[in-house]
Amino acid sequence: MAENVSEKEESHIGVEHDEDNLKGGLYNRRTAQVANAVEHETTLTQALRENWKAVIWSALISLTIVMEGYDQSLMSNFFGYPTFQRKFGSYYAEQDTWQLTGAWQASLQNGTNACVIIGGFLNGWASAKWGYKRVTQAALAAMTLFIFVSFFAVRIEMLLIGQMLCGLTWGVYATTGPAYASEVCPLALRGYLTVYVNLCWAMGQFLASGVLRGMLQYDTEWSWRVPIAIQWIWPVPIMIAIHFAPESPWWLTKMGRYEEAEEALTKLSTRSREQCSASLAQIRHTINLESSIQSDSNYLDCFRGSNLRRTEICMVVFAGQQLSGAAFAYTPTYFFLQAGLSTNNAFTIAIGSTSMAFVGTCISWILLSYFGRRTLYATGIAMASACLLVVGIFSAATNASTGGSWAQVAFVLVWKLIYSMTIGPICYAIISETSAVRLRAKTVVIARNTYAVTEIVANVLNPYMLNPIEWNWKGKAGFFWAGTAALTATWSYFRLPETKGRTYEELDLLFHKGVSARKFRGAHVDPYVEDHEIADV
Repeated sequence: MAENVSEKEESHIGVEHDEDNLKGGLYNRRTAQVANAVEHETTLTQALRENWKAVIWSALISLTIVMEGYDQSLMSNFFGYPTFQRKFGSYYAEQDTWQLTGAWQASLQNGTNACVIIGGFLNGWASAKWGYKRVTQAALAAMTLFIFVSFFAVRIEMLLIGQMLCGLTWGVYATTGPAYASEVCPLALRGYLTVYVNLCWAMGQFLASGVLRGMLQYDTEWSWRVPIAIQWIWPVPIMIAIHFAPESPWWLTKMGRYEEAEEALTKLSTRSREQCSASLAQIRHTINLESSIQSDSNYLDCFRGSNLRRTEICMVVFAGQQLSGAAFAYTPTYFFLQAGLSTNNAFTIAIGSTSMAFVGTCISWILLSYFGRRTLYATGIAMASACLLVVGIFSAATNASTGGSWAQVAFVLVWKLIYSMTIGPICYAIISETSAVRLRAKTVVIARNTYAVTEIVANVLNPYMLNPIEWNWKGKAGFFWAGTAALTATWSYFRLPETKGRTYEELDLLFHKGVSARKFRGAHVDPYVEDHEIADV
């Protein structure tokens, strides 16, 4: 998307009209090229000044991620919640504790994730057909009804059904947020707004931790039912607000609705009609360029030609959030309890850890200005691996000592800060930029569902690793997750390209030409040259 087109540049706009122009859009190579050049030259300050409305609408759509972060955080924290354990767990006299079995812990999380996968695939098809707005509103309406099942659950099986139904809608939120943000914001803001998705996760989890800590003092079933009921606060207000949001101009252009796409561009920024026409020309050029490389746009096309590599990157980068040890360390309340902390201390520190996630994501915005996506992701996951290794060493060396327990807690918190500055937020920038425009919704769905499948495996293993009536590894589980994080860091070095500062046209050509990951940053490409030659700088 271009902005701040000067009067001199605007003189190029409106000189060549073809039949498509009569449908409401100016489209010629020269106009698109000017828009591309201006997009590269636009500073962050200029982009914010001219696109503040796009920032607001993107942030609004991403509020669904706050809701998802809150909802998903509840269940993992409930496993260590006394009233929840007494309601749905069993008493084990030998350990003198109430616990849900590892099987039920895994089922409650994995049943939900299985439905997240289904919801994600449905969203990839539905959003391509009906757009992001309508599909998100339908998911919010459905979730309002599904919450009733979880709230009134009297048996664990009923609770599982309620969580699975909610999971269908979470699959929509998780894939719509980053896709919409990447399509309504210009190059200068793209990384910041896609990274904001992770900040929304952190906000949701912070709210969940605060609510759970506040309800911990109550010894009735309301202490876990009230946190579930709070979920009703979100859907209706967000659904109403989304009604007034502009649809993605990229989606409208793909549907051939050029007049509406240009109108959406004017609603997303304060720029002139001529400048928005230039942006539309750039969008159309990018879509036509992708069509010339590969014409189809179904799920199988994500695994054909150059899109195979792009899909691989999105899949591994998203799965890397789990492979970095998130199941073990990101919502660590249950681990803190098994490490020897009291219930009050465990839930209090959990609030602190979610605030660290918030601060870490804010710091990532600063890091984005100085470092590339590849550098931040690869370095972050390598450092995360080192932290988990230290947790495992302390657990093995100190057994159940108080000092050893607090040392493990400290390095888990360090892990969370590193994760929140790098792996967590940068993932959303990478998948949004790496996926092809025509296949974005489907590629993001495949990536998010790869994450969900990885999370299912992690949620099968991790409860058994930590549960005192199962394997009882405690902090020694850090050794396992340090290994998976190290493998992902190695993959990142060889396969993850640098996408910072590249427009979608340039990325299309770089992937089409098969430029190696380590040469992406220095490769020069001009998408407006007929032969599309690429040269190393």
